[in-house]
Amino acid sequence: MFPIVQYQPLRLITQNTLSSTCLKPMFSRAVAFAQTWKSWLSSCPLIGNKNIILMGPPGAGKTTVGRIVGQKLDCPVIDVDDDVLETTWNMSVSEKLQDVGNEQFLEEEGKALLKLSASGSVISLTGSNPMHAASMQHVKRNGLVVYLDVPTAVIMRRLKVMRVDRIVGQGPGVSLKDILQFRKQFYKRWHDIRVLCAAESTPEAIAEKVLDAVKRYQNSESETFISTRASRSGNCKEKDSAKYFSDVVTEGLAPDGGLYVPENGLPKLSAGEWQSLIEATYVERAQVLLERCIHPADIPASTLGEIIGTAYGENFTCSKIAPVRHLTGNQFLLELFHGPTASFKDFALQMMPHIFAYCVPRSCNYLVLVATSGDTGSAVLDGFSRLCDADKQRIAVMSFFPEDGVSQIQKSQMIGCQKENARSIGVKSDFDFCQTAIKQIFTNSDYTGFLTVEYGTALAAANSINWARLLPQIVYHASAYLDLVHQDIIAFGSPVDVCIPTGNFGNILAALYAKMMGIPIRKCICASNENNVLTDFVRTGMYDLRGRRLVPTLSPAVDILKSSNLERYLHLIASGDGQLVSQLYNQLENQGHFQLQKELLDKLQRDVVAGWCSEEDCLAAIHSVYSTTGYILDTHTAVAKVVADRLQDRTCPIIISCTAHYSKFAPAILRALRIAEIKQNPLSQLHLLSSYSPLPPVHWGLLETLKRNENEDHQICAADTTVLMSHIEALIQSHFT
Repeated sequence: MFPIVQYQPLRLITQNTLSSTCLKPMFSRAVAFAQTWKSWLSSCPLIGNKNIILMGPPGAGKTTVGRIVGQKLDCPVIDVDDDVLETTWNMSVSEKLQDVGNEQFLEEEGKALLKLSASGSVISLTGSNPMHAASMQHVKRNGLVVYLDVPTAVIMRRLKVMRVDRIVGQGPGVSLKDILQFRKQFYKRWHDIRVLCAAESTPEAIAEKVLDAVKRYQNSESETFISTRASRSGNCKEKDSAKYFSDVVTEGLAPDGGLYVPENGLPKLSAGEWQSLIEATYVERAQVLLERCIHPADIPASTLGEIIGTAYGENFTCSKIAPVRHLTGNQFLLELFHGPTASFKDFALQMMPHIFAYCVPRSCNYLVLVATSGDTGSAVLDGFSRLCDADKQRIAVMSFFPEDGVSQIQKSQMIGCQKENARSIGVKSDFDFCQTAIKQIFTNSDYTGFLTVEYGTALAAANSINWARLLPQIVYHASAYLDLVHQDIIAFGSPVDVCIPTGNFGNILAALYAKMMGIPIRKCICASNENNVLTDFVRTGMYDLRGRRLVPTLSPAVDILKSSNLERYLHLIASGDGQLVSQLYNQLENQGHFQLQKELLDKLQRDVVAGWCSEEDCLAAIHSVYSTTGYILDTHTAVAKVVADRLQDRTCPIIISCTAHYSKFAPAILRALRIAEIKQNPLSQLHLLSSYSPLPPVHWGLLETLKRNENEDHQICAADTTVLMSHIEALIQSHFT
């Protein structure tokens, strides 16, 4: 059998992922399976006696590409139309369709394909084959299905030239465009590999891409991850100790305290590939990009598609998921608050729990820990509470937040999002303490070993230190640019700037990664509030925490002094020099500061500029924008707006990340709008805001959460790591034992 596993990852967690005695039997089987699979791949030619199966809509070029691939591999080529259907029926396909009609044709076509027996061949399917489940299961058993993904607009033009105005399955009153769109669900279900086919791509170029995609599928060992603090010599590891996507999702933080990054960087799409996504939906863009970044040995394409569909389905109130709205002049807002908890964190945390549940072994329980400065808490609690019952029984989550460092509505929301497997703890300190404490707990091998041996429970992370948290954020930055092209604001290739309110550096890092993958972002503008350590760093190269105290502000999500994801960016501009990154962060930990070399600072400043905003300017921006446009910015977006006004040169559009819904910060908004009477009850504050008929409306999810959980309470603990550990153990005892 060709080693395709449709419902479980081919890459299983390696034995060094966890040292739990409860996991060793499972790991021995997993490692044996992984070694067998990898041995098979290394001993076989590109396809051996298996088939490459080309799938796609009519007009995708399957027949022509198939012949070229067959010539390159020196193997037989089977065109299902010519070599299977017409020889079986003794009549042309068009005659058969006219004879039996649409519905019966699909059945007859499927029966003919079920009789096909081939090996070591390239098979070009018909456009309608994927609509017959039994026949697709039959051919898939002995082959690899490659989806030639051609934009619908391109297919429409080709079919017009071919004088085709109707295709199989197209009933009365159904347009050609609609039936092509309808068929995509079947292509999505069956493909193992996707090849993006740009409008100008020649059949020869597409054939090369098919072969490259098949090689990538087979050569999974090339897509490994390393720690940002690994020495260059440490990067050349034994195969058994290599880290893959499944491993880093499970582990979160590297054992040396660093963060995981792809060893060979992120894939880069060509301009033509990006342009093929201009007409695509957000979900379609997400699947294409994440398939490129997650090897199918970790999550098969069909499973990844199901996860993405679940994450960005009914949970989001806007069908566009992340719409781009014109604000004023050359400024555009990327609205990232349409998810269930009203912040940009939903984009990762509606998806990451399902990725996590799929990747981790089922023979152990997991407690996911998260530190939050406000928005992450409710997003992670909501996301993990949406897992299926079986997964909720083995996966729980605990969120730690600064008790006095979040807005009242954020706190009420976190309390309201608590479920049987999701708990929230207020800590009498700031976010930096919460984040540092969690890192210390993860690197305390005695404690984590005790939890594993005593309770059969492993710890995992859901902060943006986890790669699976960061990866989905790349999508919306890319999607925003494509939306501007789709709206004819810019032509593809024209630059844009982005301005992002920044605390932990994850969101802005995702934009920088989108730039690396080929999106023409000129400058990333890092916007800080009065906790402006990042502004100083970008301008001078000096990261200096000496004498700094965290200042509570009206934009609490960026009330952060230690920006975790900055480490990933420094590793990137240092060309993977983990030893240097380790030295910098050891100095920061021990001495409270470090200075970036001039060469690296120059690299950083080519990509990033920075500014900060006072509390007064933040409130003034909210008032000014509302007065002139009727639109209400939240406090974080207002920070970005102020900084964008100061730093943009107005030679290109600027996309401002609208990272949260203003409803979460009602007292500050009411104050900015100069509404005198501000009630203390969060629900009353939202009702008051709603009475002003604001744009956009008050977030429905917040209202519903507050209504349901108005009187719920939560636990509060001292700023002591041992106290946090006791809360962790208590949840493990109550949920898993």
